[in-house]
Amino acid sequence: MTRPSQTLRSLLIAVSLLPTTLFAATITGVVTNKTTNKPSAGDDVVLIRLAQTMEESTRTKSDAHGRFTLDVPDEGMHLVRVTHDKANYFRPAPPGTQSVEVEVYNAAAKVEGISEEADAMKVETDSSGKSLHVQENFFVKNDSNPPRTQFSDRPFEFYLPDGAVVEGSAALGPGSMPVRSDPVPLEPKGHYTFIFPLRPGETRFQISYTLPYNGSLKLAPHPTLSTDAVVVMMPKSMTFRPGLSAAYAPDTQDATAQTYVARSVSPSQPLDFTLSGTGQLPRDTAATGQDAQGGAQTGTAAGQTDQMQSATANDIRPGGGLGNPIDPDDTHDPWAKYKWWILGGLALALAAAAGILVQRPGPAPAAGVVAPLPAQTQRQLLLSALKEELFALETERLEGKLSDESYAQQKSALETVLRRALARG
Repeated sequence: MTRPSQTLRSLLIAVSLLPTTLFAATITGVVTNKTTNKPSAGDDVVLIRLAQTMEESTRTKSDAHGRFTLDVPDEGMHLVRVTHDKANYFRPAPPGTQSVEVEVYNAAAKVEGISEEADAMKVETDSSGKSLHVQENFFVKNDSNPPRTQFSDRPFEFYLPDGAVVEGSAALGPGSMPVRSDPVPLEPKGHYTFIFPLRPGETRFQISYTLPYNGSLKLAPHPTLSTDAVVVMMPKSMTFRPGLSAAYAPDTQDATAQTYVARSVSPSQPLDFTLSGTGQLPRDTAATGQDAQGGAQTGTAAGQTDQMQSATANDIRPGGGLGNPIDPDDTHDPWAKYKWWILGGLALALAAAAGILVQRPGPAPAAGVVAPLPAQTQRQLLLSALKEELFALETERLEGKLSDESYAQQKSALETVLRRALARG
């Protein structure tokens, strides 16, 4: 048998190495500590491959000048994760990325300048009137100077009413994407924390839960921080009766719901009120887009799904473009900058998809934030997640886990956002 020529042998070797040659690359970057405005040295830097789960590819540490280099073994979508003072910071690395810059902050268990801008509750009953559905939103402001991240084993604490059954929760860091963040119970009963870093700027939390209901229920919000506004929003068919010492005032600017607001609230201030009657908030209006009742559960609400895009783009309009934009500086309605976000909801429906971006394997809750992705990448992630949600919805229906009413609401909502995402693409 004739031996291959040296040229042929070289060609065969080159072909066998071609995939490695195509995909082998590096990403360089710099980590800057925005608390000190200096390079951040010695931080753990990890390249994470985004697949059905997060897979760690390579890791290194930032040098004395904050610089790092990561080997990229494949051409897929990646994230660069930097850990500084136990808090995680992320930057997306789409295919072709050659360099990234990551900003981090010094962290402490308690930071001066943390306050709550709003604690807003959206309340309604189910169709039977025997269960109360609550979607509570916390808007936390970090105005620390110099800027620092508040992070510990209980960076943001809150209380839920007795008997609350949590259905879903999510968090949104400043300028980032919503991520799933599970509440961690503390003592006493009803006391919880989100283990999520409070970076400089505004962090938003949302938690959805149900309460047993027999036609009337007394609730008493219990903020743990000084709060600019405590808001209760409900259907017009329900009755709101404030406690004797609770200083709620009606907000009459919303024609689709009734809203009561207590302003400049201290943690010890009485905020009790009693709800009675039944009713649901509108599902499809020019103001809110379609907000399915199933949105209380992770992975179901299209109004919340679509909000992922608007939140990512730092767009405060509901549904990523429905309705009129709200001026955050509107002095006639101080909580206007929260109103449509509360109605539209946080992206619980894509918490699972966002979890692909930031959730670390294991039982510990993710403690990170993600910088905005390119628009095309956002659409691809959104479409993929919506298709998976539609498939999961059909599966749950076949398994008898969903009522016909819940199935119809959730499917209609998901299909609405899917059509809009396809149209935008």
